[in-house]
Amino acid sequence: MIVYLICYALSWILAYFHLYYLSGLALFAAAGFLYYYDYHRTGNFIHLRGLFSAFWVGGQGVACLKLSNLQTDWSLLTWFCFLLAFAGFWITFQILERFFGGEERFDRKKRRRRSFVRPVFYCIIALTLISLAAFVFEAAVLGFIPLFLRGVPHAYSEFHLSGVHYLTVSCVLVPALSVIFFLQGGSRRSVRNVLILLMTLIAFLIPILCVSRFQLIFAAALAVMTYCAYQRRVDPRLIGAVIVVLIPLYIGLTVARSHDVQYLNGIFEMKNSNMPIFISQPYIYIANNYENFNCLVDALPAHTWGIRSLFPVWALTGLKFVFPYLISFPIYVDKEELTTLTMFYDAYYDFGVIGVLVFSCLLGAVCFFLVEQLKEMKNPLGYVFYGQMAIYMMLSFFTTWFSNPTTWFYFAVTVCMMIYCGMSRR
Repeated sequence: MIVYLICYALSWILAYFHLYYLSGLALFAAAGFLYYYDYHRTGNFIHLRGLFSAFWVGGQGVACLKLSNLQTDWSLLTWFCFLLAFAGFWITFQILERFFGGEERFDRKKRRRRSFVRPVFYCIIALTLISLAAFVFEAAVLGFIPLFLRGVPHAYSEFHLSGVHYLTVSCVLVPALSVIFFLQGGSRRSVRNVLILLMTLIAFLIPILCVSRFQLIFAAALAVMTYCAYQRRVDPRLIGAVIVVLIPLYIGLTVARSHDVQYLNGIFEMKNSNMPIFISQPYIYIANNYENFNCLVDALPAHTWGIRSLFPVWALTGLKFVFPYLISFPIYVDKEELTTLTMFYDAYYDFGVIGVLVFSCLLGAVCFFLVEQLKEMKNPLGYVFYGQMAIYMMLSFFTTWFSNPTTWFYFAVTVCMMIYCGMSRR
């Protein structure tokens, strides 16, 4: 933590004097050190605090480079909030680990696992068929499939039936379940193994038909994270291979969404207009989220006292249709097209600095208990749950995950499958 505080202070001073590249490098150094600290002592490649440290602090370092004309100097309060977001998480995790943590390393000799192949097989089949049926229903009612539309950049946003779409996108859990299925030995019947491969293919096909780059990446990333959590020792070449496969799919979906280079560069407003799109696009998707938080800090007239963070309740219960004012608060962003936010955006929107600190502490506590549970995981669906949390820590700079109803829907579906698998084994 001392290393982080030194690097953070240095980054702030350098940014104050407009030495942006050096400011970013200071945070890159902190992010790399913090991740190595947790990985080296635990052997856990996907340690939740390590991932959060690397991507939250590293993402802030990316934003500090100020490569876009959209970016401005942050207020002192914004810097303080970013500091609290990390410090609350890291210190809470450290305190709980000191008093309740075990000494056992993650890469110890694996214990014998019970087989859950049969219940996992049924979960995969059921979830895929439900997701496919929901997709077909949405396509029939709305009268189009986004992949086959041309000249409509926001076709995916319009492909949405309230309530039904949660079922459609639940397909992203299937590849991770398939990983569990085959890591546990698969079925003795080759027909079942082929059927699972077919279900996995369908699960990847649905995001492609929806032209949803995020859902496609989420499905692949969750499968990889689940594999890492289960296997414990992972060949880095596997992750590289997944990235190589995803790149052409991502580019293809970008084209299918009618997002050409000129369109994107016009939005990103990079200082170097000749910067390749494969650099400027990921850059702005990381950096501008911190800018949007700064916009919130500067422009917010009043806090909403929990209403924003409780959006999953309003959405999943349907109360948002009965009381529209519950969701009628504006989003403060620096450009209309760039609406991704950080994980702590709604916490500040609701309660200001205190909200950021309390939320980060709660998140640190939850992540500690998940890391501890991973050492003795008995139900294989727990690895899928852990994998989801790992993705949210990796993408902590991206959006308000825990005030997103889809996040809680995924958690709920995973827990239901965990209960089913546990009861089946009994």
